Amino acid sequence: MTGIKIIATGACAPKKVVTNDDLAKIVDTSDEWISQRTGMSERHYVSENENHTWLAEMAAKQALERAGIPKEEVGVVIVCTVSSDYFSPSTACLIQGRLGLSNDIIALDVGAGCSGFIFGMETIRSLMMARKAKYGLLIGAEVLSKKMDMTDRSTCVLFGDGAAAAVVQLSDSMYESVIGVDGDEEMIHIKSPDGLIYMDGQGTYKFAVATVPKVVERVVKQAGLTYDDIDHFIFHQANLRIIESIAKKVKQPMDKFVVNIQKYGNTSAASVGLALEEAMAKGEVKPGEKILMCAFGAGRTWGAVVLEM
Repeated sequence: MTGIKIIATGACAPKKVVTNDDLAKIVDTSDEWISQRTGMSERHYVSENENHTWLAEMAAKQALERAGIPKEEVGVVIVCTVSSDYFSPSTACLIQGRLGLSNDIIALDVGAGCSGFIFGMETIRSLMMARKAKYGLLIGAEVLSKKMDMTDRSTCVLFGDGAAAAVVQLSDSMYESVIGVDGDEEMIHIKSPDGLIYMDGQGTYKFAVATVPKVVERVVKQAGLTYDDIDHFIFHQANLRIIESIAKKVKQPMDKFVVNIQKYGNTSAASVGLALEEAMAKGEVKPGEKILMCAFGAGRTWGAVVLEM
């Protein structure tokens, strides 16, 4: 299978940091209640001079600068999001214009909830193969602070804003993927045109701890590997208890799991990318290592990718 090689990553988070104590001033909650149930300590919210497109642009610029490639050789741009500034045009089209990329390009947004970055990786891989593109730009970006009901303590404490980007190219190195959808309308949703986030927390937790181990097992088996062969597990940062539960089920130590939920909260389609970028920036993920990325989200979507860095 023709796969994906990640050349470089970038990230951008809003300057405004909102702590658990900050939220306790406006909703009936506490730092202890949030941290014990989710592992979250703080998250970032966009301010007046920041928006979704800006976050995506800054993350993309950083990734391109680190990659050191000619901008005109980017042939596909995919932005994974459920909270863009416009219904139309797509954020991907705006990024093409702001970065001055070639206009002989495919640029589109992918909406798969918190599974977005994984769905985006499969989408960009397929389009790059079809277009024979040399490089692709994959971005996950969300401003969920604008989609929250601040009177609902079960959801408003969970979500944050941020963006992550990856410059990728096609590669013959190891790559396997598993993608799935169950068509659920009620577990998590943001109803148009101006709806707020609704989430059945218990239902989402049960779905995650039941589904993710099966998806992980399947993708590892497809790759002809064992769990011990995986150097790093990079999961959607939805809840620390979910990650810990999955680690126990696959019998792997937590130090193999990249965790930054305490800093960003749940950033939906940006979540996996932000965790990947941070691990790469710290030098924790090295060339030649095998990583497994996995996410689950609204629509009851799920996806996992195993690849070699």
